[in-house]
Amino acid sequence: MTFNALRPLASKILEPIARSMANAGVSPNAVSILSLVFAALSGILYYFSANSPALVLAAGVLVALNSFLDAMDGLMARYLGIASVKGDFLDHVIDRYSDSFIICGIFFGAHVNWQIGTIAIVGVLLTSYLGTQAQALNLGRYYGGITGRADRLVLIMLSSLLYFFYPFEVYGFTSIGWMILFIAVGSHITAFQRVAHIWKELS
Repeated sequence: MTFNALRPLASKILEPIARSMANAGVSPNAVSILSLVFAALSGILYYFSANSPALVLAAGVLVALNSFLDAMDGLMARYLGIASVKGDFLDHVIDRYSDSFIICGIFFGAHVNWQIGTIAIVGVLLTSYLGTQAQALNLGRYYGGITGRADRLVLIMLSSLLYFFYPFEVYGFTSIGWMILFIAVGSHITAFQRVAHIWKELS
């Protein structure tokens, strides 16, 4: 979607920071693990943030830090010339756990009912699986669809910020609840889009 198309621009902006961190002796794998820690802490804050806009905002900041570090590790590895299949595998594992911590924290924290939350996390994991399955089938990693990971994280950050300023419900949903509902629907649409793309390429 929109934000994934901005990946090359974002990488260009972040490259100087990545080089500085690498030159300072920071390990890309350490950055990956720290991004997971921020995601886990974010999920914990969302879980305890019912009726607490301040905790929601803090959780959103941790999501932003997770996103930032997730972008850093790959850039650092490529700059250092140590990008590897093992590092890529670790990055994917951490991304999936990060997604689970954040989204489960939101619906376990009663920002949205568990049925919608379950649909959302299944859609997110299935979408991510299909993106890497394309790569496993030698079709190249595929990021297409209306709701990729970058889009989800930006939506979570924006809805958390909105909730901090306007913690009100509209038709029974807060801004975070509406965001999870959108992710639930959008992720499954994205999954079908990726299935269609992969099937077409295999044909």
